[in-house]
Amino acid sequence: MLAQIKGLHHVTSLASDARDNNAFFTNVLGLRRVKKTVNFDAPDVYHLYYGDEAGTPGTIMTYFPFQNAARGRPGAGEVGRTVFSVPTGTSRAWLDRLATFEVAGLAQDVRFGQKRVLFNGPDGDVFALVEHDDDRAPWTGNGVSADMAVRGFHSADMRLRDGAKTAELLQFMGYEKDDTEGSVTRYIVPGGNAANTIDLDVNPTASAARPGAGSVHHIAFAVANRARQLEVREALLDTGYQVTPVIDRDYFHAIYFRTPGGVLFEVATNEPGFDRDEDTAHLGQALKLPGQHEHLRARLESYLQPLED
Repeated sequence: MLAQIKGLHHVTSLASDARDNNAFFTNVLGLRRVKKTVNFDAPDVYHLYYGDEAGTPGTIMTYFPFQNAARGRPGAGEVGRTVFSVPTGTSRAWLDRLATFEVAGLAQDVRFGQKRVLFNGPDGDVFALVEHDDDRAPWTGNGVSADMAVRGFHSADMRLRDGAKTAELLQFMGYEKDDTEGSVTRYIVPGGNAANTIDLDVNPTASAARPGAGSVHHIAFAVANRARQLEVREALLDTGYQVTPVIDRDYFHAIYFRTPGGVLFEVATNEPGFDRDEDTAHLGQALKLPGQHEHLRARLESYLQPLED
């Protein structure tokens, strides 16, 4: 069993409009845009990162907004819901706030004894805010008060037809089975970061997901550094997984592999961080380009949608 993985690093999804996406995460949820860059493989598409003040691993929601992309179809083989942590007792305040912005899909439930506010993003993205005691410092620069602001990720739900092999993988990655409630089984990394929870939601008759706007593209797990990442990569290869070489993503290093349930996993380093090319006070303001795309700057700056700061 691995001990290097400490919980979530980031979650990356697809969107259909960069301006709408930016407004939702900064204005509605009150997160900070910590990086404005482009997709390494499609530089005419933004890669937008939202999180806390510094973009701490475990707080980072990221998006590829492909303009006018068709919506995905929810189903098995994907991350079905991304869950953020908010302070205990703030569900009512969040319901009121989200209703003010006419956010779709508003509902409430309780899972494993924790109150949750359920809601959808601009492309039908599926989210929840869970009341949870969490001592992480929130970002409050976008007008959401500290007493209710998002602290970062709490967990992610994976929708699967068969959870057995994915559960085995999670346990190999250092997660331990915590509890079961109906079709959902919870796994937690002991001693991990504050985003150390995965819920497997199993429905054998679910139709397969179809990726598109609103779908999660991949989910990333955090390791401290490249040395720990290489240990994880070697262990996964030894277990029979097809793992990519290490890829430099400027703000972290990444490896990717496909899980038995169909979900794309990434293992990302906590280093070097989002302040490697911008000071913390100005994160997410300037367009930052990977070195191989710097020669395209003039064209990209004229093509990409302007975003409100």
